[in-house]
Amino acid sequence: MADLVSIENVDMRYGGAAGTLAVSGLSLKVGKGEFAAVVGPSGCGKSTLMKLVTGLQVPQGGTVIVAGKQVTEPISIVGMAFQNPTMLPWRTTLDNILLPLEIVERHRRRLRSQRKEYVEKAERLLEIVGLEGVGSKYPWQLSGGMQQRANLCRALIHEPELLMLDEPFGALDAFTREELWCVIRDLHAAQGVTIILVTHDLREAVFLADRIFVMSARPGRILNEHRVPFERPRDLEIMYQKSFNDMVHELHGEIAKARVTA
Repeated sequence: MADLVSIENVDMRYGGAAGTLAVSGLSLKVGKGEFAAVVGPSGCGKSTLMKLVTGLQVPQGGTVIVAGKQVTEPISIVGMAFQNPTMLPWRTTLDNILLPLEIVERHRRRLRSQRKEYVEKAERLLEIVGLEGVGSKYPWQLSGGMQQRANLCRALIHEPELLMLDEPFGALDAFTREELWCVIRDLHAAQGVTIILVTHDLREAVFLADRIFVMSARPGRILNEHRVPFERPRDLEIMYQKSFNDMVHELHGEIAKARVTA
């Protein structure tokens, strides 16, 4: 499997030479089409990792390579979804989903002349995530779970090679969260997009990922990586199996140890 993301011995400090060292000696690789999860103690640099991969931050040391190119500025092959969907309240759900197409140059050029095609694509994505027919509704007319489903559509509308998920389900109730785990599981299976998920929810990581990276306390680095042994597709019932819970407990122990030894 070819690497889509390669982070090599990266150092990232905020606030100048005397500022906070967020990550140090950070290295990891994620293969094309792989689903990777990153877990660790609070403040370990998980969000910094997201910024480095997307080009929102450039490291002071080491290299970040995505799709064969060193990242030195924000890149357009990435879709992103965060805990807060941040949908624009004055735009319909459909227009919120289409927003990245107004920003990504290769799509912006075609959006006006091929708007019907893009609208149909957005409506197909809404159908996939269980929101058929809600494109004309405004964000304030949607529940939190519905907004997050629409947020996933917005992250995928420009056909990114890499999807970055930063605690996207953390603000949702348990039942809605598990429903969306299944949505993202199915999207990954159907589209083959490479996904990096940052999460505090260890069950989420084990249910969704192919590999899980465990980060140390700040300054963050990779302490360990685990290949998830469960075959796909995974159903929610797997969470009641001893082997699943054993893996969750193992990860929990590693993170607890990382916090104590910080």
